[in-house]
Amino acid sequence: MQPKHSQDTGRKGDVPGFFERVYHVTRLIPSGKVATYGQIAAVVSSRQAARTVGWALHALDEGTDVPWHRVINARGSVSLSNRGQAAATQQSLLEAEGIRFGSHGRLNMQRYQWPGLDWPEIESLRRQWNQNPPKPDDSGG
Repeated sequence: MQPKHSQDTGRKGDVPGFFERVYHVTRLIPSGKVATYGQIAAVVSSRQAARTVGWALHALDEGTDVPWHRVINARGSVSLSNRGQAAATQQSLLEAEGIRFGSHGRLNMQRYQWPGLDWPEIESLRRQWNQNPPKPDDSGG
């Protein structure tokens, strides 16, 4: 399944495109854990790209196999509050995985945050991307 927006490929020569890398890393987050936008951005490029991680996840089609709902903001809450039903859907999907939110709509990051990848794993992943870049149609589902 392709993302809604095909501008994903990034700059010419960017191997693979930023969005595909975001989807790859997001698929590594196990059920019952969450990662922040900045955490994903740090693996695929830099923490300053956290907003672009959000754009990549927003570009996904319904029915994707990318667990977009496992990516939240650094405060431990969903960032979709101004997107109507999407925030409730995200919270429901996380709760179905055993994640509990407090009264202010935040979860305990110490308990639920995915520890992520260590540096050798990140280097290995980046080498893999450079040697065998995923095709744009591999990014949806």
